[in-house]
Amino acid sequence: MHVLIVPKRGLPRIADAGADDAALLGRMLVAAPAIARQLGVGESGFRLVINNGRDAGESVPHLHIHLLGGRAMQWPPG
Repeated sequence: MHVLIVPKRGLPRIADAGADDAALLGRMLVAAPAIARQLGVGESGFRLVINNGRDAGESVPHLHIHLLGGRAMQWPPG
């Protein structure tokens, strides 16, 4: 499973976040487990990923969280 959590208010990337964005970031993180539960992976486990910059795989300049689940994850990630 791969779901994106995207805020309505645009913020290019996590590195551009400031103190004024704390509430937005908090709401996104609080929403993630609720969404995971709705999708049936809240108990088995899920991973949250935020890419920042080209070398991290960022391809869309709008902050979003990847919610990954539905399978056992490996560490370190690829």
